Amino acid sequence: MGAASEAFLDMLAAERGAAANTLAAYRRDLDGAEELIGDLAKADRNAVGRLAAAWSGLAPSTVARKSSALRQFFGFALDEGWRGDDPSNALPKPRARRPLPKILSHEDVERLFDRAELEAESGKPAAIRQLALIELLYGSGLRASELVALPLSAVPRDAPLLTVMGKGGQARMVPVSERAREALARWLAVRETSGAGANRFLFPSRAKHLTRVRLFQLLKELAVRAEIDPQSVSPHVLRHAFATHLLEGGADLRVLQTLLGHADISTTQIYTHVDAARLVALVNTRHPLARSRT
Repeated sequence: MGAASEAFLDMLAAERGAAANTLAAYRRDLDGAEELIGDLAKADRNAVGRLAAAWSGLAPSTVARKSSALRQFFGFALDEGWRGDDPSNALPKPRARRPLPKILSHEDVERLFDRAELEAESGKPAAIRQLALIELLYGSGLRASELVALPLSAVPRDAPLLTVMGKGGQARMVPVSERAREALARWLAVRETSGAGANRFLFPSRAKHLTRVRLFQLLKELAVRAEIDPQSVSPHVLRHAFATHLLEGGADLRVLQTLLGHADISTTQIYTHVDAARLVALVNTRHPLARSRT
């Protein structure tokens, strides 16, 4: 990789707080482009234009991601004086439609929670932990990685807010509902009996914390017991349900952006499309003219 590309990655890490996985993805995209057209700081417009043919067999979303990485690099190189031009216009511009996120209906959420609450009545630590986990996924919109890595110190004592360390090491405050606080209190009461010892994580597992894979498995298993299609349930689906149901209830998009920890409002705007799709379906099924055609 060229020196300019390395400097670009250093900038992403230092100035934008890019996470390790994000940096690795940018590195792969830049490396792949340099293998095709050479040093990106020196490649001319014609060379950049050849990338379209080289990427022709890739999915539109992949091409869009690669093009985005290069556009950002070329802008950086121009600002730093390593290039006298910006050849970004020669990059392909695929029309990649972002798929709408899967969400659970209000009815399915109720069924999932009814089952989790019933199982928690057994008093078993695993069942009480399960209830606390789904309360935080749906009640606070946490990412799976954020939830499993929560330190014990993040649990609020008086203030109804939770300190979460999100992508790129960015901390944010998220609200904790009364239901979630009650579930957390029940979990903390039995946590020590589950062999946590001096483990610093809220949801410990052996020497560290519960893994994302195990959290995924627990939700699938709970869905089966709640008679819900397990393919429709995951930690991310509950996060999407949190966002969509808040938006349906009148939440402001900027507030939702803050709660979800999105760096860019465009990421949050996907939920406006989800809500719009719901409204169209509502009109098609409930409007008097729709019924008159049946």
